[in-house]
Amino acid sequence: MITIEDLLAVPILESVSRDDLARLAGSSGDVRLSAGEYAVHQGGERALFIVISGRIEVTKSIDGIERVIGARAPGQIFGEVPITFGMPFQGSYRATEATRVMHVAARDFHALAATNPEVLTRVATLASERIGGLRGIATAQPRARAVMLGHRWDDTVRELRSFLTRNQISYDWVLPDAPDRTTRWSGPTVSDEELPALVCDDGTVLKRATCRDVAERLGLQTRPRVAEYDTVIIGGGPAGLAAAVYGASEGLRTLVIEREAPGGQAETSSRIENYLGFPTGVSGEELARRALQQATRLGAEIAVTRSAVSIDPATMVVTLDGAERVRARTIILATGVTWRRLSTEGFDRLLGRGVFYGASRSEAASTQGQDIHLIGAGNSAGQAALFFASHARSVTLVVRGGGLEKSMSRYLIEQVQHKANIATALNSEITAAHGDKHLASLDLSDRSTGSTRRVESGGVFVFIGADAETTWLPDAIVRDERGYIRTGDPVARSGHWPLQRDPYLLETSVPGIFACGDVRTSPIKRVAAAVGEGSMAIAFVHQFLAQQARA
Repeated sequence: MITIEDLLAVPILESVSRDDLARLAGSSGDVRLSAGEYAVHQGGERALFIVISGRIEVTKSIDGIERVIGARAPGQIFGEVPITFGMPFQGSYRATEATRVMHVAARDFHALAATNPEVLTRVATLASERIGGLRGIATAQPRARAVMLGHRWDDTVRELRSFLTRNQISYDWVLPDAPDRTTRWSGPTVSDEELPALVCDDGTVLKRATCRDVAERLGLQTRPRVAEYDTVIIGGGPAGLAAAVYGASEGLRTLVIEREAPGGQAETSSRIENYLGFPTGVSGEELARRALQQATRLGAEIAVTRSAVSIDPATMVVTLDGAERVRARTIILATGVTWRRLSTEGFDRLLGRGVFYGASRSEAASTQGQDIHLIGAGNSAGQAALFFASHARSVTLVVRGGGLEKSMSRYLIEQVQHKANIATALNSEITAAHGDKHLASLDLSDRSTGSTRRVESGGVFVFIGADAETTWLPDAIVRDERGYIRTGDPVARSGHWPLQRDPYLLETSVPGIFACGDVRTSPIKRVAAAVGEGSMAIAFVHQFLAQQARA
């Protein structure tokens, strides 16, 4: 435990009486860290720490990378900013060697400060100095990790922009005909056939770049690090990330296979207002960012730009694109759903050039000052409308039905109705898209009158229906007539369950393979439900592994 002698060499406590030091030592935690262990993480609750021995380095996640921004030696403190200004920790504090720190709870610090105001003065002075440094970091011009040269309506450029944004990698995008191209593009001269091209922060130039190329060059994980895992999670949306967090935190060797970037469809939501614990709402991007940081901090591996192409139920081997194989003791299917394609005239021809399925936050720049249209009446369409309304000149929701009440949450309807530049076209549908190199206009039909008018449009985003992409799964995994995976009791009643025991609630027709989130047969399609199922799947994984061990 902490003793008075441990505190005598701490400058901020030099004026404190021995009796007060004894009370402080008796109420404070004695935290012993090995090299690499954290005393507290960014976002942690406020408290004050005093370094007794060893060394602490201060790190902060900047541009998706944890960077060292300071250090603390014996006798120094950290947590002065949270304790003074009542905010969470703005950085993480990690031991670089065997280290001992004293943890002072907020209530104990304030009790000490009440009788020793000079301590409060010294801590507040340090906090003011630190907050200035943090302000400098926050206001510094971010250094782009990549500069991309590519045409606006190139679908590969759109994929790369979405990929970089969703993986929290800062970049600069330069159009080939931009007047300031020579000052912003530091790479060599490239032809149109070599676009898109990227200059990475290490000087490497990528021509005809793909998401996989960029991921590998910028240091993102794209391959499994070992041959076998306790659980392999296919899909990095809310359900998959929740399973990764719980699996890794409970000691399971965990791998997530994600074909694009973590976050799934929820990542594109501008604001989720009804997610528990966020009274002012949280954007899907922020929720995905936090979940990704949490999963990786706990030890889960996240391999991006990789797709699972087959599963062998007999050997539990997952084959990835490129014929790479990874063995799993258990598998969790969390692949979510994809937006349903429309057969509207002109949509296929203009796909990626003004016609989009779903939306990414990276699309905001391309809608600036445009009149855009969103097809759909669900929560995803409503959230996208609110997001784009801050960038586009006008946003029109095109709805086949006579209202939004049956398919959109009340809070979203109210926000949509109060946005001056959002209009709702009820009983309407888009029957054709027109344009040469990119979308220019749409045919908008009124289903109640049969009339059609042509309207200018800078982009149309489709949020109608969703399908489960499960055709790649083996026949042994039973699905319903729409392709969604059956689990639990429906599997037991299907006649395809091979064991004497009943399947677990989220277990598929193959023992040890589980499904959670939107890909599972269920009437509930909510972010919170997906997160709950992801965490629940790990509980069933533990039960399955324990049963295997007994057998």
